Amino acid sequence: MRLKSHIFVSSLMRRVFALGGYAAVLRKGAEEAGAIFVRQRTRLGGETLYAPAPQNFFEDEGDTARRFEIRLRDVEAETIDSTLSSEIRFDPDCWVVEIEIEDCSDLLETVSDADR
Repeated sequence: MRLKSHIFVSSLMRRVFALGGYAAVLRKGAEEAGAIFVRQRTRLGGETLYAPAPQNFFEDEGDTARRFEIRLRDVEAETIDSTLSSEIRFDPDCWVVEIEIEDCSDLLETVSDADR
């Protein structure tokens, strides 16, 4: 069974704070199984958007990991805002979490096209 969304978000936020970063829930979604989008800001002003990975990155139905894909990398805030607005219209139960930390590679399991 996959970890509930609200527990995953809470854990992510605690880990970001433990690393000296900042985290906030910008949009609270469905507690049980809402999709989670992570908006990462860096000191240099760039932003990266992590979105739930497509289903073909999961081994089988018993695979309970939460995996993310990098949807946008090092873009302006307006681009992220526009993308998130579209996602929210499509799925109003989604979560949006903002983190301010330079490196989040240890916080999120990311996939790439090479992993398919």
